[in-house]
Amino acid sequence: MRMLRWICGHTRLDRVRNDEIRDRLGVAPIEEKLIQHRLRCFGHVQRRPLDASVHRGIVRQDTNVKRSRNRPKLTWDEAIKRDLKEWDVPKELCLDRSAWKEAIHVLES
Repeated sequence: MRMLRWICGHTRLDRVRNDEIRDRLGVAPIEEKLIQHRLRCFGHVQRRPLDASVHRGIVRQDTNVKRSRNRPKLTWDEAIKRDLKEWDVPKELCLDRSAWKEAIHVLES
């Protein structure tokens, strides 16, 4: 955010909101970029063979394990399901690289 403020010529003392600076420069919100990256990574994991270590570690986890203190309440798999539902993206779209790139461009505009 500091770099974006510098590009616009504003400092924190000017009291210009971050949303206004992002809108002025046409930069997408950070949350949206994180969701895009997470779904792109999900597509990569899904394209891997079933015997890959990624499937054993992430996709085939025990759901009945008690989480210890200071651990995230939301697992990676739960976050992916929430993102797919929120953006209304079918799971199969993440498997096709070319279709995914087109979907990102449509969602950004």
